[in-house]
This record gives sequence, structure tokens and C-alpha cells, in this order.
Amino acid sequence: MIVASLPNLPFWSYPAMFGTGLVAGFVDSIAGGGGLITLPVLLSFGFPPKLALGTNKLQATCGSGSAAFHFAQSKAVSLRECGWGLVFTGVGAALGTVLVQQLNPNFLKQFIPIILVALGLYLVFRPRFGESDVQPRVGRGVFYAATGLGLGFYDGFLGPGTGSFWCMAFMVGLGFNMTKATAYTKAMNFASNLVSLVFFAIGGQVLLAAGVTMGLGQLIGAKVGSGMVLARGTQFIRPIFITMVLAITLKLLWDSWR
Repeated sequence: MIVASLPNLPFWSYPAMFGTGLVAGFVDSIAGGGGLITLPVLLSFGFPPKLALGTNKLQATCGSGSAAFHFAQSKAVSLRECGWGLVFTGVGAALGTVLVQQLNPNFLKQFIPIILVALGLYLVFRPRFGESDVQPRVGRGVFYAATGLGLGFYDGFLGPGTGSFWCMAFMVGLGFNMTKATAYTKAMNFASNLVSLVFFAIGGQVLLAAGVTMGLGQLIGAKVGSGMVLARGTQFIRPIFITMVLAITLKLLWDSWR
């Protein structure tokens, strides 16, 4: 069942949530990290953590779906080509979402920032990395099975930085340039968000009105952001990507060690 209402939301909360979704959708479609914007807003309105996570998945599904649709429409991503990736990502997300409703994910927050810092530093010191396609390092089948299950699980269980990890994985594993990697990342994000949303809804952890309000903003923001990715390419994505990696890292460090 989906949670129907949350008492005592101020009248101005819905315009605020729409605006939050708009900004998050724009940022997330370019570099990931939209949850860094949306989750604190939901928590600030008094949402319990699990309800905030579930509602966040609803609005994130709208944003990643909008971005994936526009990337696919522009031929930047082939859904047929990454079909097995979508399947494995969905399976991983289902497992992660079921588990997070039983366990505390805080232990992951202590070492994920280390990986994110390494990722950001690598991009800073390799400024030409991701400018063009290179030879794949692993086969597509192995890549989608391992990465889909792993990152799908992580997205369902915790989430921050999933888009960054996917983008880097596509560039390293399949040799994609950063623009193409960003497009494929949104397809994978949509799969994990959608499956995770279903399981949160079954558990009664989704506030429909808030999720739809933020989701409408996400639809618009993601459309604008994905258009800018296609128009401006890697040089536009890189600084935003590195900035969001740093922001996610600092947020996780603050939550884990304060």
C-alpha cells in the first residue's frame, strides 16, 4: 500500500517541493546527485527516514525516466543494447530495497566516501579521460551482470553517488565517452529507481502527493538538463560531475562521522 497522507505539511511545502524537484532533475540528468538535494528537503518537512527514501524514489523515477526518454529519443542510448543491464539492475535494486527496510545502511556511509574521493581525483588528474570512446575492457554480458547487480543493489539500499559510479563504470568498463556514459547511466538509474519504488510502495513507504509534486518538477528539470548534455557534451558535464562527486562525499562524511 502507498501511504496516503502526512499530517501538518504547511501550505507552501508543495511549491517548495516542486521547485526542489525542478533543480534536482536538472542536476541529476547531467551529473547525478539529485538525491543530495531532495532527501534533505523531505526530511526537513518531518518525513520519517524510510518514508523519505520511498517518496524520494517516486520523484527520482520521474526524473530518471524523463532523462532516459530524451536520451533514447535522441539516439544517445540504445535500450535494446543495454536490455540485460536494465534487468540485472532491477534485480539488484529489488534486493537492496528489501534489505534496507530491515537494516541500518549507515555502515556503508563510512567507506563509500573513500571510493568517491578516488573517483573524483582520477577525473581531476586525467582531464582527457572520457573525451572519446575507447576499447572496451570487459564484455557487455559480464559488465551488465556484475555492475547491474552491484550498483542496482547499492541504489536500492543506500543510493548517494549511484549515478557517478555508473558513469565511471561505463567509461572504464565499456570505454564510453562521458556524454554517452551519462545517457546510459540515466537508463540504469530509471530501472533501479522504478523497481525500488515498487518495493517501497508495497511496504507503505511512499507519500503520493509529495512524490508526484516533486516528480513533476523532475520531469521538466531532467528534460532541460539532458538537452544541455547532448548539446554541450563532455566539457560541460565534467566540472558539474566532479562538483557533485565532491558534494556527495562531503554529505556522506558529515552524516557518518559527526
